[in-house]
Amino acid sequence: MFSKATEYALRATIYIAQKSSIENKLSLDDVATGIGSPRAFTAKIMQILSKDNKLVSSTRGPNGGFYISDKAKEQPIIAILKCMNERDIIDKCVLGLKKCSEKEPCPLHFQYKTIKADLLGLFELKSIQQLANEIEDGNATISN
Repeated sequence: MFSKATEYALRATIYIAQKSSIENKLSLDDVATGIGSPRAFTAKIMQILSKDNKLVSSTRGPNGGFYISDKAKEQPIIAILKCMNERDIIDKCVLGLKKCSEKEPCPLHFQYKTIKADLLGLFELKSIQQLANEIEDGNATISN
């Protein structure tokens, strides 16, 4: 559904929320290894996620690394999708038609409309921290 970059961004953000704090920052290698992503690809993703420290915070230097503030942890998952410029993927026609609408629906329009509403609800209601807690509690995983 999402690009590989967005999949890794979701996993990285959740992993950092679970494993880091302002006192215990994670290195790029920690994140890449933790989510099973190539280091160079993870570096590019982390640049996007940490731009202006809106979602993921980063500091340079010997005690530097990545972490997520408590405030950022409360953001919904949709914030990651927005950061990765993939929020609109949910709104697009599932068959890729430019003019799919109520008046000119594709064959899947009305069924996908319900699924789309459910997905948006999920991404808007679940916080980064909630997903990190699922992993911490052993109810979910972000790596294979």
